[in-house]
Amino acid sequence: MAAHNDKPTYSVVEVSRASIPMISRWPTTGLEEGFHWPSGSRGPKSSVIRAGDVVNLAVWDSQENSLLTAPGQKVVQMEGLVVSSSGTIFVPYVDEVPIAGNTPDQARRLIQDRLVAILPDAQVQLGFAAGSDNSIDLVSGVARPGTYPLPNRDYRILSAISQGGGISPGLRNPSVRLTRGGSSFRIPAKELLSNPARNVVMRGGDQVVVQEDERYFTALGASGKEQILPFERSSITALEAVSMMGGIDDVRADPKGILILREYPMSAVRRDASGPDLPYVVFVIDMTTADGLFAARNFQINPKDTVLATESPVTAAQTVINLIGRLFYVSTQVGAI
Repeated sequence: MAAHNDKPTYSVVEVSRASIPMISRWPTTGLEEGFHWPSGSRGPKSSVIRAGDVVNLAVWDSQENSLLTAPGQKVVQMEGLVVSSSGTIFVPYVDEVPIAGNTPDQARRLIQDRLVAILPDAQVQLGFAAGSDNSIDLVSGVARPGTYPLPNRDYRILSAISQGGGISPGLRNPSVRLTRGGSSFRIPAKELLSNPARNVVMRGGDQVVVQEDERYFTALGASGKEQILPFERSSITALEAVSMMGGIDDVRADPKGILILREYPMSAVRRDASGPDLPYVVFVIDMTTADGLFAARNFQINPKDTVLATESPVTAAQTVINLIGRLFYVSTQVGAI
């Protein structure tokens, strides 16, 4: 419903159970990036060798005329073998051996099988250190930021945060951002900690940033608080917002006039009810009715909204009466001089 003037600049929309389904389809405002999170799954406990990992080999050979060992030597160390971008390492006499994508034990057997042709009695030991493709970065928001190797393929994000010393104290309503490949995901830390399904398996190259949730709404009017209030969870309803504001003043406030002021981009403006018909919208909630209370419980506050508890007509009238009384008193004092 548009404001009543020749050129309306804002719309007034009554929030009710009937209008909530329509409003919920409108775009979210005030948020540069929404909350979404990859689905969780279990992974094997074993590690997998990837490009960039560093492999150390110990080849044991008891032959007197071994191609690898010197006379009287039973073992040769091959250290610092970097897995190439094609997933191979070079082993003398057997050339390139593809080991990426294999567990350390599978890679050891691959190399040993290649060596058997020239060294029938050879036995191989293998160790490796994770490279960048087999490590994750804890960038900030933890006690010990840094690069951490993945110990196995079932290593979870909460284990990584714990290994980094936990979330730094003092962060207000922290959220966790996961950058994976070309995608970015974000979740409130409270939700990550409380929901085991959100504790996703880490992948090589993942980056984790813990930071304060910067979303807020503004509380104004006849409420317990008139200030900027941060979001305490991933979503806040109008009813929760009023509670965070300290409720509405029993004497000053008009519970029939809880207003939410919101600005939409011009790209969201529509004429078919799939979006607002003007960029500036005032949502009105009447909390004196059951319909209004149920609607308030389902109406989502967007970041940068302004929630205004209007003053009651009685309070407004009393303000005018008090003002007139003060003016009358002043004029009387002046006349007595």
